[in-house]
Amino acid sequence: MTGVLAKFASQILDMDAGEQLAFLLKSKHLDDDLKHIADKVFNGVRITVAEGVLLYERGEVGYLGVLANFIREKKHGDITYFNRNFHIEPTNLCVYDCKFCSYSRLIKQRDDGWEATMEEMLSQIKSYDNEPVTEVHIVGGVLPQYNMAFYMDLFTAIKRHRPNLHIKALTPVEYHYIFKKAKVDYATGMAMMKDAGLDSMPGGGAEIFHPEIREQIAKDKCNAEQWLQIHEAWHNLGMHSNATMLYGHIEAYWHRIDHMERLRQLQDRTGGFQTFIPLKFRNKDNQMSHVPEVSVVEDLRNYAISRIYLDNFPHIKAYWAMISRETAQLALSFGVNDIDGTLDDTTKIYSMAGAEEQHPAMSTRELVELIRSVGRHPVERDTLYNVIADYRDTEFEVEAQSKFYRLPVLDNK
Repeated sequence: MTGVLAKFASQILDMDAGEQLAFLLKSKHLDDDLKHIADKVFNGVRITVAEGVLLYERGEVGYLGVLANFIREKKHGDITYFNRNFHIEPTNLCVYDCKFCSYSRLIKQRDDGWEATMEEMLSQIKSYDNEPVTEVHIVGGVLPQYNMAFYMDLFTAIKRHRPNLHIKALTPVEYHYIFKKAKVDYATGMAMMKDAGLDSMPGGGAEIFHPEIREQIAKDKCNAEQWLQIHEAWHNLGMHSNATMLYGHIEAYWHRIDHMERLRQLQDRTGGFQTFIPLKFRNKDNQMSHVPEVSVVEDLRNYAISRIYLDNFPHIKAYWAMISRETAQLALSFGVNDIDGTLDDTTKIYSMAGAEEQHPAMSTRELVELIRSVGRHPVERDTLYNVIADYRDTEFEVEAQSKFYRLPVLDNK
């Protein structure tokens, strides 16, 4: 805790979120502009673009934590969500050349990659037949053979085999490519995907929307307008999706606010976004390895400002496997109310980029205890945030063996 709040740490530690914010508002030591923003948060008034930038430029971590935690607890109390899903990554080969990506390989690097067949993917689905997973998350590289017909057939086959398994699949980067190749517009394409069995969309491929940055780090894939249009077409079908932002590289603070403002405006129109997921840039083995990573303090500030700015987003998520268990615990006091799922292996998207958790493993019990140990209330959810199990008062047997849910690993990845 820094700045104004550091002077009064002993007085505020035992206060609830509302009392902490009220205390902050009474402080004579707080900058007038920051006090005005705090007053807006206390009264549920939306902050402006300029105020969002000001939070990045002048908001100390303790101050931001108080504001973000007030919003978090107003929306969700102490509840922290997690789910049980598994990932299928059809390929790490890609026609696009994103400078920040440690995961993908260009087609000319085929020897370093994998290309799963439909039969292999369905085999992975069937390997979970006796597991209580609720969602399959499908995302990977972009290749011509993974076209519209391929994914429609895959989704249909998954639903035929396990009708209640929620399919969360593909980003606008993939949909833009396959719709263009199939010569269908976004609205038609998304309706066809829904009919084939798609249930929701993940939030990837957003990176940073502003062309000043996007042109430098991901110039050859779908632009911001196309990304947003595909989500809007999906929302217009009455369906839900997530959104992300890749932060902590060459962008300025105002680029982050510009990114969130575009999301906030779309959410005002459709209400279709469920969760915002800030993704930390990791610099291992990619074309931006010379760019240093931001600190944990900046991670927490970014989570907090995301929670404050995106007032119309129900949930803010932190991937524990990407930022570490300890940082995920801290993030629960900075606006985050979801830390993803139980894993005993993770997608290579994070580990190949240098995430702390190179071989992540957490059972349900471990995850529940991680959440409880920082005074939060663990709840297992499905993809649409329906409650599956409440672990507030669950007692685990001392000798119980940890139960892990394997993420499918294609070609040893």
